[in-house]
Amino acid sequence: PEECAVFHCRSCWTVLGDSLQLCGREPPGLSVLICFKVTGDVTWEDSLLVGLEGALLGCTYYLLSCRSCGLAVGFILYSSGSDLAYLRGLFCFFKDSIICYLLKSQLIIEASKVNFPAVTLME
Repeated sequence: PEECAVFHCRSCWTVLGDSLQLCGREPPGLSVLICFKVTGDVTWEDSLLVGLEGALLGCTYYLLSCRSCGLAVGFILYSSGSDLAYLRGLFCFFKDSIICYLLKSQLIIEASKVNFPAVTLME
């Protein structure tokens, strides 16, 4: 896998996940990396938040945080309209909160500038 990458917290460089766990394409209006699994350094509270604007308007979700520094790094969608239903229960990292370390080239790059191979979930 030439495009293998490790996902780090932008703030403290804690490892949060990797590209082997990517499992879907980002939906329009959301700049996220969608993963099946994350490391133990990703935490979330039991309380749900409600999206008040943008692509998550009317959705409920758990906010993901970096265990080391507390930075909000993404969300787990709990409820949504049918357009985002495929994201429910998955880990969605905000690209703006993640730095990628590309294993083959040993480069560090903004997550928003990396094009991972298309992965789609079975409906």
